[in-house]
Amino acid sequence: MKWLVIFVLLGICSQAATQSAFKINVFSSTSKAVTLRWTRYESASSYMITVAPASSSSNTIAFVRFGPTTVMGTVNSLSPNTNYIFTIKALDVSDTLLSSTTTEGLTGPDLMDPIQKVTPKDCTSFMVEFKLQDGATSYIVRVEDNNGFFREDPVNFSPAEVTSLTPFTEYTLSIMSVNVGGRSQPSLPVTAKTVLPPPQLNTSSPTSDSIIVSWTPIAQAVQYTVISIHIFDSNSARTYNTSGTNLTISGLDSGALYIISCFAWDIEGRKGDSSLYTNQTTRPPTPYIYNVTVVQRNNVSALDVAWDTVMYLSEVLYDNTLFQAISNKNLTCETDSGSCNLSPVECGEVHVIEVTASNEAGPSYPSSPVNFTTFPCPPQPLAVKELEDGNCMLTWDTVPYADSYEAIIEKDDGSEETCNTTSNNCTFPCQCGYTFLISVFAFNHAGSSPQGPILNYTTLPCCPGDVSISAVSTDTLEIIWTASRGAELYQTQAVDTSEVILCNDTATVCALSDLTCDNTYRVVVIPCNEITGCNRLCTSQHTADTAPCMPENLIVNLSNSSYIGVSWAATNRAATYTVTAVGDDGKHNCTTPGNSCVLTDLHCGSKYEISAIASSAAGQSLPSYSDFVETEPCCPENLTVHQATQAMTDVSWSNAIGAHSFITSLRSPRGHASCHTQDSHCLMGCITCGTNYTVTMQAFSHTGLSSSCTYQGFSSSPCCPSGVGLYRMTGNSVRVYWRSTGRYSFVADVVGTSNSYTCSASQGTYSCDIDNIQCGDVYHVVVAPLTPEGSKVTFCSQRLYSVTCSGTSVGMVTYRGKRSVG
Repeated sequence: MKWLVIFVLLGICSQAATQSAFKINVFSSTSKAVTLRWTRYESASSYMITVAPASSSSNTIAFVRFGPTTVMGTVNSLSPNTNYIFTIKALDVSDTLLSSTTTEGLTGPDLMDPIQKVTPKDCTSFMVEFKLQDGATSYIVRVEDNNGFFREDPVNFSPAEVTSLTPFTEYTLSIMSVNVGGRSQPSLPVTAKTVLPPPQLNTSSPTSDSIIVSWTPIAQAVQYTVISIHIFDSNSARTYNTSGTNLTISGLDSGALYIISCFAWDIEGRKGDSSLYTNQTTRPPTPYIYNVTVVQRNNVSALDVAWDTVMYLSEVLYDNTLFQAISNKNLTCETDSGSCNLSPVECGEVHVIEVTASNEAGPSYPSSPVNFTTFPCPPQPLAVKELEDGNCMLTWDTVPYADSYEAIIEKDDGSEETCNTTSNNCTFPCQCGYTFLISVFAFNHAGSSPQGPILNYTTLPCCPGDVSISAVSTDTLEIIWTASRGAELYQTQAVDTSEVILCNDTATVCALSDLTCDNTYRVVVIPCNEITGCNRLCTSQHTADTAPCMPENLIVNLSNSSYIGVSWAATNRAATYTVTAVGDDGKHNCTTPGNSCVLTDLHCGSKYEISAIASSAAGQSLPSYSDFVETEPCCPENLTVHQATQAMTDVSWSNAIGAHSFITSLRSPRGHASCHTQDSHCLMGCITCGTNYTVTMQAFSHTGLSSSCTYQGFSSSPCCPSGVGLYRMTGNSVRVYWRSTGRYSFVADVVGTSNSYTCSASQGTYSCDIDNIQCGDVYHVVVAPLTPEGSKVTFCSQRLYSVTCSGTSVGMVTYRGKRSVG
């Protein structure tokens, strides 16, 4: 047996590795060779490998020897698909065994038969068929071309697919079997060529019944085949051959989906790879407009354009169709339904409308144009002319495209009238004082015009009724009337021969002031409003007189306190005059048609305001300017004189109306006394006792007027005695004595600390005695005359005496001094 030994040197000559264990393993194997690899053993000079079948390990069938630097070697000429035991021995220079170890390995399968069949699957792949081999667990297809391409593809079964090749290229293919031990040698090669690549298609639909297909040229292609199939009709497949690079397919259904593919033929007559199917839809059919109407959307006018969709509904592809309506007024709308709105549209427009259907292929031919005229514009300007009282004519300008007109007249009382006409005017009733809201609409086949300008027309206000006039002051007339319809303002005029007085107010009452007194005026009330102005046709006049003029130059003549004469100047045509004096006691009047009268029964001590007033059927004048008169003050009704001392009296009196100060006088032949005061009393000295006096008074007002008053006379008190003394008598008695020039009765009072004594003396007697007086006390002694009325004079002075005791009797009586009466 001839052995072929292949040495594999790894170039590790300089490396010396000391192994703790000597090892060997199978690196690779083929059907007739196994490559082994081992570890280096120190001090080994050579390595020897022996081979024995695993089924008979003692039967060595081959060996091979390697040098000391070799760690990998191949054993050839083995049997395919056989399990072997490989033993390696490390030997020294004398071939003495240093160490040995074994491993087991399986050779690869036997050489396979050539590939049975190679078929192009597409332009970049083959389908390879081969015969399976016993003991093989998998296979490897080797592919090569003349340009250096080399590749091995593992496969598991036949037929197998080889991919990622280059189109229209010749390849050499061989097959190898594989088991756990390794793989076989390649089979004898076969050759095969890939087909032409698929064309890259571009499609479009220029019309609703045709499709254009185009592609880029393919090298080595001599002819092309195009196939089109209706997606919903598999029997509609059509095949077209051409040597060009584009093709027009005609006679197709509108809006239908077609799938299109194409492949090329090479010069050898081989069919190339087919392109992917391309979906292409033909353009939709031309729409048909069957209706155009005006609609309102959110208060905006629009044209609702509708077209026939039956031809689309027959196709499932209807959902892919989009419709576009176009107006020559640059309005468009799009939808996938059978209608859409062109918005906004204006009045008086003529639209030329077309509808185009589109799908992914493009638009259809536009529909036949439809001319549509929109609703007319609103008529204007509106004008109203009153033909006669209560009847008006409404006019307007005609508008293009209008067939008829309708006027709507709304009155402010809620009523409404309409007028339909083909002309440009209408008549309607228009009473005074009403406001009319007037609208005019134009109509044609498209409908009504929009709301145009609304004419707000107001007729003249009606004339007021129930006018009444009354005088509210000497220069003012109050005019009252009932409200008239349509009036917002009333102008009231009062006219006489020389002037015109005006009053403007919104109320139904007016006061015309600053008029001339005692005058006649013509009064008229004219209604007005802001829109129409004033109704000066209201000419009904009413006559009214103003009140008399005020009396002037009042002259008052005071004759006495109860009589006043009054005169004045007056120019009234016919008036009665009343003079009034107003004072603290009320009013006093006198009335006359002349220029003077007399006021009587006035009171003393009063102030009067005197004025005159004129009266007539038209009313009263203003009072004249007042004059003020003061009457003489009144005398006090009561006056009382009270004697305070022997020489002094206290005079008091009651209140006197109008009196500001008083002078009171007491007069007698023996002298007089007086006092001047603002009080209601005064003290008067220098009075002589036992004398008769006359009592008088003068009362003065603030302005100096005076009244003389006389009262009942006054008699002064009797004179007090003089020389009053107290003398001891016999026993316990004392005597009081005095001197007096008058013939009065006297009373003597002796008053001690514990006892009091009184004694009296008749006229002409000037002493009296007191018995059993208590001695040892101090006594006050007063002797007073009695008045004619029998009362005791109280202002006589007293004397003080001490009465001592002498035993049980009166001792000495001693004068202690004089004391006034307290």
